[in-house]
Amino acid sequence: MKIGLFIPCYVNAIYPQVGVSTYKLLESLGLDVDYPLDQTCCGQPMANAGFESKADKLAESFDNMFAPYDYVVGPSASCVGFIKDNHPSILAKKGHQCQTSDKIYDICEFLHDIIKIDSLKSEFKHKVSIHNSCHGVRELKLSAASELNIPYYSKILNLLKLVEGIEIFQPQKIDECCGFGGMFAMEEQAVSTSMGEDKVKNHMATGANYITAPDSSCLMHMQGVIDRQKLPIQTIHVIEILSAGL
Repeated sequence: MKIGLFIPCYVNAIYPQVGVSTYKLLESLGLDVDYPLDQTCCGQPMANAGFESKADKLAESFDNMFAPYDYVVGPSASCVGFIKDNHPSILAKKGHQCQTSDKIYDICEFLHDIIKIDSLKSEFKHKVSIHNSCHGVRELKLSAASELNIPYYSKILNLLKLVEGIEIFQPQKIDECCGFGGMFAMEEQAVSTSMGEDKVKNHMATGANYITAPDSSCLMHMQGVIDRQKLPIQTIHVIEILSAGL
């Protein structure tokens, strides 16, 4: 099994420790991991801003680069969801058949559904509240969406339970949006900020020391609220917890 490691551009630029943690954890599991050095943005910012045609070259480059791998794995539910759901239609307009959409996985999805790990050597002796990102819930099915009225499940919760010393909590309004949403945060700043404040308050009400999620973008938005208001809680990507102590 050959794995192509996809590190989204904003993770690489702002949260490089998330990329390092992803690589470290996959290697600790004995997996054959390769990081293509020439990878770039997947095209999501352009498409979400209404300029999908500007994303076609990026999508084609991504598809050609990662086509040789058995699996493509990345620490971003948002970017992985975009590639899985949007690259096929974007590339079809160029007469290019997408080769990666069926084999790309968010790191949590990959560990839970493909590798099916049942133990970890990690340790994180803190109280943690899980943030279910919109893309993770509704595009990748990392947890059950409340509006579907189906039995609740959470792949992130199942993975975190493997970490020694951790205390896990989930907030009220468990899959409510944090308010980031990419362009939404810029076009509707007041609403986005209010949603972020409400979400952080719900996480704090659990008594947790950390908010964790599979998307650095959501965590960045909530960390902004935390920093501005000097609140006694921090954010951390779930993969940093799963790899802690390795």
